[in-house]
Amino acid sequence: MEKTINNPNTIKYINQKKIREIRFLTKSAFVLRFDRDNIQFVAGQHVIVGPKGALNQREYSIYSSEKNDYIEILVKEVINGNVSLQLRNCKPGDLLEVNGPFGSFRLEQKEIYFRKYFFIGTGTGISPFHSFVTSYPGFDYTIFHGIRDINDAYEKHDYDPKRYLPCVSRGNKSKYNGRVTDFLPDYPDEPDMLYYICGNSNMLYDVCKILRNKGVQSERIFTEVYF
Repeated sequence: MEKTINNPNTIKYINQKKIREIRFLTKSAFVLRFDRDNIQFVAGQHVIVGPKGALNQREYSIYSSEKNDYIEILVKEVINGNVSLQLRNCKPGDLLEVNGPFGSFRLEQKEIYFRKYFFIGTGTGISPFHSFVTSYPGFDYTIFHGIRDINDAYEKHDYDPKRYLPCVSRGNKSKYNGRVTDFLPDYPDEPDMLYYICGNSNMLYDVCKILRNKGVQSERIFTEVYF
């Protein structure tokens, strides 16, 4: 489901950005790259994006690194979705309306290289984790990426193959054939490990329940609902 924002009295756009590139990863998922200019963000934050003049906009976690001179978002085309279909039909050179960044789903700068991180995301919910990994090379992380098909392992070459663990619910092309919730109960917890979870509300609820049953304190769990 797409979460759209269409109240002009609530959001006032001040940024128009030109699309630089559209990169298709699958038939329905693509990366949209646009000018960054004056936007300063921290990995894990999101922006609100829509085509210029469109009535609806949508929240997208930033997919690119803090170090890039552009911003990328990872988009999954949604059947009957207002925004994703319009973005799919955009072309390089078209203008977007962009507002933000927003959000506090981020890593503490002073802790990044002194803690262990466990990232759990489904589908395009891997976006903030891609931004983390490409922004802070060399830190200690593990990713459980819940996907339907191995082809949905979006740009997996950007991750350390020993740290990126695709949980594939269809097919048998992964060591982890099933959902993230099938494997999380048996994955060892460590006292200094922080858990970051990004996905739909049902997945978040199930994962948080598993973590609590494992004895993980709430202060070590960070969540972002992804529509």
